[in-house]
Amino acid sequence: MTLCTAFDGHTMIAAGPLAQVAAAAKAAHDAGRTVLVFRDEDARPIDLDLRGDLQAVLARLPQEQTQPEPEKRGPGRPKLGVTAREVTLLPRHWDWLASQPGGASVALRKLVEAALREAEGPDRMRRSREAAYRFMTAVAGDLPDYEEAVRMLFAGDWTAFDARTETWPVGVRDYARRLAEPGWRNGQGR
Repeated sequence: MTLCTAFDGHTMIAAGPLAQVAAAAKAAHDAGRTVLVFRDEDARPIDLDLRGDLQAVLARLPQEQTQPEPEKRGPGRPKLGVTAREVTLLPRHWDWLASQPGGASVALRKLVEAALREAEGPDRMRRSREAAYRFMTAVAGDLPDYEEAVRMLFAGDWTAFDARTETWPVGVRDYARRLAEPGWRNGQGR
């Protein structure tokens, strides 16, 4: 389910499943207001076609994919989700991989899994900061202390970030903070 949040200027008008937020966005649009809708996962804007009645708007919403994609056949082990692709390495890399228990494929999978685990915190931090910045640029760019809040966001200083956003309208402040939260201290909380 796609969760999203809609803003009319600096006022949050709806948050929740896309269909519910689209209905609120349609009502605001019909009242002559400009609405921005953001996907909560990454604060990317969702472009809704608000023409026609509510049923027409809801019918045009992107459909959630409920069925798994059809299984692709080809090289590899598709039942296990394994796909064969080309890897180019130096001879010394191939020699080292060949000497590992289980061979090159097992060693490469272990290396990739270890790298994914190691990068999880920094990746989460980067994604949360990008999402908060994306939202703040779209909605809060004209608010007091915006530039300083952005600097504090990327500096990782949550105390200063909270102080710089304190005077912002409640919906904007709380949404920006919620988007930024996973990035503080590598997602370890405040």
